[in-house]
Amino acid sequence: MVSEPMNNTLCPKCGKPTTKLFQGKCKDCFLENFVLAEIAPVLHAKMCSTCGARNVKNKWVEQGDLEEIVIRTAEDALFVHELADDIELYIEPRARTPYLYNVHIEVDAILLDETFHQELETEVRIVRESCDMCSRISGGYFEAIIQIRATNRIPGDEEKQECINIAGSVLERLLNKGDRLAFISSSLELKEGTDLYIGSSNAARHICKEITSHLGGSFSESASLQGMKDGKDMYRITFSLRLPEFMPQDIIDYKGRIIEIRKFSKNVTGMDVETGARFTATPDDIKGARLVAKRKDLPKTMLVAMENDDLMVLDPDTYETVTVKKPVMFSAEPGTEIPVVKTEKGLLAVADLS
Repeated sequence: MVSEPMNNTLCPKCGKPTTKLFQGKCKDCFLENFVLAEIAPVLHAKMCSTCGARNVKNKWVEQGDLEEIVIRTAEDALFVHELADDIELYIEPRARTPYLYNVHIEVDAILLDETFHQELETEVRIVRESCDMCSRISGGYFEAIIQIRATNRIPGDEEKQECINIAGSVLERLLNKGDRLAFISSSLELKEGTDLYIGSSNAARHICKEITSHLGGSFSESASLQGMKDGKDMYRITFSLRLPEFMPQDIIDYKGRIIEIRKFSKNVTGMDVETGARFTATPDDIKGARLVAKRKDLPKTMLVAMENDDLMVLDPDTYETVTVKKPVMFSAEPGTEIPVVKTEKGLLAVADLS
């Protein structure tokens, strides 16, 4: 360390007068054996053989490619003198084998108003082992289960896949923030839905919030005691996630109105099939509504003619010509097929998606 300025001080080593002492010596004596930087001749970098994470001070962290791991290992092990300022590093890894690198290092710095340059060589050996996350995944470790179900129905394959995609996106985000338990250890397909086994209960909770935000529905959680670790109770949490009863592009009968659902989240939005009016309600509001049909299952029939706001179409069951109201945002031409839905009110033409 640099001491406070002093007058008429003698250097303990050479006896010359000096106004400052640098680590107990005058500037000339200090610089005689000065070493700008040091590094061990051999370094070891622990790297996960599965995911490529790197172990730093007994903590696994996400890392880049192999060369980046080598550079980071050299940077972490490099000692640069505490009095040095304006430090610039140049590190060049050179592979001898896939897991053995020679590393050339150049250090430039300013110290005591002088510029110093030093070159060093070291060797980085890559040690392959399994990280904490991959070890737990391979061992089937999990802290939480997400049970993906739907209200009064069985969730479809596309819905379940969308839930899994959302889960993957959430887990990637949490993993990048340092949550090493943000993973799916396994999944189980059941008649009533899908179960996801999640590494951490915190990650599972984030997933449930994201799914219900995007797809609607709700979730609840319950904990069960699994044992003790380090004197603390260990719990496993089950998240019961219920997707909404109705999905986008479901056509429902709500209090006599035929509504096509367009979006289902905190609020339900859709369109009145008869009038084209916008529909908005809460999930609780539409409890008791009845599913009439799904858009993808609607029959298509021939559009015979158009006259003002009326369409003449063939009834898909009787093949008789019937007149129906022209929907809003309708763009089909006579001679083409259009989707229709049969209701208690009769046959209705369904508007194009927009």
